[in-house]
Amino acid sequence: MACENTCMWIRTKPLSYCGLAFLITALVLLLPATSHAVPAFARQTHQPCTACHIGGFGPQLTPFGRQFKLMGYTLSVGNDTKVPLSLMVVETYTHTTKAQTSPPADQFGTNNNTELQQASVFVAGRLAPNLGILAQGTYSQNGGLLGWDNSDLRYARSATWAGHPVIWGLSLNNNPSLTDVFNTAPAWQFPYMSPDLAPGAPATPILMGGLAQQVLGLNAYTQINNALYLETGVYRSLSPAFLRDVNADFTGRLAGVSPYARVAYTWNLAHGNLEVGGFLFNTARGQVGTSAQGKAVAMAGPTDKFRDLGVDASYQLLNGSHHIVTVNALYLTEQQQLDATYASGGSSNLHNNLHALNANASYWYKNTWGVTLGAFADDGSKDLTLYGNNGSPNTRGGIAELNWNPFGQSDSWAQPYANVRLGLQYVWYTRFSGLVYNVDGAGRRASDNNTLYFYVWLAF
Repeated sequence: MACENTCMWIRTKPLSYCGLAFLITALVLLLPATSHAVPAFARQTHQPCTACHIGGFGPQLTPFGRQFKLMGYTLSVGNDTKVPLSLMVVETYTHTTKAQTSPPADQFGTNNNTELQQASVFVAGRLAPNLGILAQGTYSQNGGLLGWDNSDLRYARSATWAGHPVIWGLSLNNNPSLTDVFNTAPAWQFPYMSPDLAPGAPATPILMGGLAQQVLGLNAYTQINNALYLETGVYRSLSPAFLRDVNADFTGRLAGVSPYARVAYTWNLAHGNLEVGGFLFNTARGQVGTSAQGKAVAMAGPTDKFRDLGVDASYQLLNGSHHIVTVNALYLTEQQQLDATYASGGSSNLHNNLHALNANASYWYKNTWGVTLGAFADDGSKDLTLYGNNGSPNTRGGIAELNWNPFGQSDSWAQPYANVRLGLQYVWYTRFSGLVYNVDGAGRRASDNNTLYFYVWLAF
């Protein structure tokens, strides 16, 4: 089902609510009357969303959903016309324990903000017998722009090797770890929805979204005997001009290509599965300058070097659909050599390190009621110039989330055409930027950044 956050889009201008409504209405009217604008993958496979997803719909994948992705989104049932489009809308409310010292974005207040956080159009499904895509264009009220997000274009085939089933494929994508099928990967880890109008960790390893939508990568992967997964690939920068055209960030040009590697092993158990694995990513990034027209440009000169190493584990208990338990954990460590930042006076240290831990456990009843508890811990070298305050990036806390999917079961009303998730999330901090009490010199405590977040997630 096309509920994952993955995207490809063209250049657009900022949209008003009226313009957004016109765009979505036009897309719906262009669809054949028999399609009902349903989620593209569910329509293509003639399966309920729960076949691929835990919790009613995305992004947590079941074993079937993992195989569907590895096979390039190409599994198709029937000869009926399948329109590869879906829509998604997420409306949110964000409240912090203490109002922020300044508005988090233009046209928002210092607290109690409502926001159209996402309105997305997905292109998703089979393009040819072995070629498929999952791509999304997203509008956000924060910034008022419609642009591209994550993209994944795949070619995949199956074979037999020494009597064992093998899947192999290629992926063209724009975010390291987007290709992964486990919810430990930085691109897919919990929380699956999070506030963009509240404070967050001041520093995390670059693999945790630091290059999302700024790069283009080609990855080769294989799965052997439904157990061993191997992947390797390289990423390189997209031009600042192109990224402006698709309304994406630009944080510096990568030097040459950046290698990415992934290994995972899955044990298929009687009522679930267990996975352990690891990540490797190595990159060097230059600094950003400003052109005479005030636009971001790549600067020549030294680069900052990052090496990320990670280990992960996940477990799923899938004893039928009544009671589902999942556990996910990822630990990443990053070594930094900040030649560019240090030379420009942007850091106190030439060498730094960062570490990030993300762990969570969830329980779903009939894919309708869900509860998730998570913990995070980000820490690293003290660097007064880079991080301010006392120079520490250390940020720790937890997340609790309650979910209700009124149409989450395979036989629910209008399944798989109507998908609704209500989420109530609370994020609390025991440390923020290394400090328990004085966070920003204004007498704020870490707990002042605690956030209550409510969202309504619709997918059609």
